[in-house]
Amino acid sequence: MKRRKFLKNSSLTAAGALSAPVMASYQERNNQPKKIEDSKPDIRPITVCTWNFENATAKSWEVLKNGGSSLDAVEQGVRVEEADVTNETVGKGGRPDRDGNVTLDACIMDKDGNCGSVVYLQNIAHPVSVARKVMEETPHIILAGRGAEQFAYEKGFEKEDLFTESTRKQYEEWKKSSKYETIINIENHDTIGMLAIDKNGDIAGACTTSGMAYKVAGRVGDSPIIGAGLFVDNEVGGATATGVGEEVIRTVGSFLIVELMRQGKSPQEACEEGVKRIMAKNKDRKDFQIGFLAINKKGETGGYCVHPGFTYRQYTEDGHENVPVSSFYQKK
Repeated sequence: MKRRKFLKNSSLTAAGALSAPVMASYQERNNQPKKIEDSKPDIRPITVCTWNFENATAKSWEVLKNGGSSLDAVEQGVRVEEADVTNETVGKGGRPDRDGNVTLDACIMDKDGNCGSVVYLQNIAHPVSVARKVMEETPHIILAGRGAEQFAYEKGFEKEDLFTESTRKQYEEWKKSSKYETIINIENHDTIGMLAIDKNGDIAGACTTSGMAYKVAGRVGDSPIIGAGLFVDNEVGGATATGVGEEVIRTVGSFLIVELMRQGKSPQEACEEGVKRIMAKNKDRKDFQIGFLAINKKGETGGYCVHPGFTYRQYTEDGHENVPVSSFYQKK
């Protein structure tokens, strides 16, 4: 009897010893989120955006500080840049395509995975808010062109001339040579992507742009494409991108970064891997810029880019700062 009892207990002990690695392997194979270490308290609320858009994060923080949702915070934050006519890469005052049309793209995504997007939208200054209406008031995710514009009018948005005196003059000058070049960190500093976590720990994101200056008419980049220019998973985190959208689309960049965080990488590690994936397919190319920004469920952030110069703006209870990031090609 004693021997049988000993063998039984030994078997249970062996099974228990095996169960942990077996279960860990099973979870890894099935891509279940790994728990982020709980050694540090969560950072919330927090808002971050691509580039040094101080006014945008200030507005987003105002919403969060007053108890607002992360969804409201990101919408209100990027609207600041859409309305700023001195920002010639977003909203009103954005540079036109080759045919002289200012066309805008935007998307938004909430904590539940709901999302909305507009592409090739003309005559409407706040595409992010139209994208939110698409998300909340239609069964669709993306509306394009004239359909998106008509939908905006039906929802009360006013028609506006998106040209400014400055962008019109620039366009007339450009037509003299009609030369298209990808200018790193200037022309392609073309997007504001924003991520936020509210006091409840819920994550949302928004992304808006006028796209590349003097692009071929009809061109749409990564910014309004869910999974490319923006992706949010409330269990894991969120990511957004800026730069040459074609390269981000090819790797479904923002989705990739969130999935890397799901597998246990930090936001910084995930952004670095995202850029390296792109550069692996573009060996020795140096004629474009990409910048990724990510945040995880704990409020930890990270960023990485192809060339030096990309930064992100962050606002928390600890302060408001512009964060420089490292790059694939380092400064010489």
